[in-house]
Amino acid sequence: MALIIGMSVLLGCQFLGEVISRALSLPVPGPVLGMLILLIGLTIRGSVPQSLRTMGEGLLKYLTLLFVPAGVGLIQHFGLISREIWILAITLIVSTSLTILVTSQTLQRVARKEFQPKERDT
Repeated sequence: MALIIGMSVLLGCQFLGEVISRALSLPVPGPVLGMLILLIGLTIRGSVPQSLRTMGEGLLKYLTLLFVPAGVGLIQHFGLISREIWILAITLIVSTSLTILVTSQTLQRVARKEFQPKERDT
């Protein structure tokens, strides 16, 4: 029964995300909005229900199967990828570097605010 409840929550969030995305003609995919809805719900709740945890752990066991279509796409478009390899490599290096830079700067700012001694009113 827990698996059914957990899957219902996941599919419900995805469905809501899809409805919102299509209704508002947003450029964001429905499943991404669904994950955001799930995150907001879990944040408000403050914990992950056991049924959702069980379902999530079950799905994670088979996560590698989701890479099969991507691998097939790489093989199918190998010619295109090999022609554009330098553009792809530069894009990956620049985007990864920017992500690391922004993440590190954000972490430093948050850590500075978290660990500053608070002033006491005297």
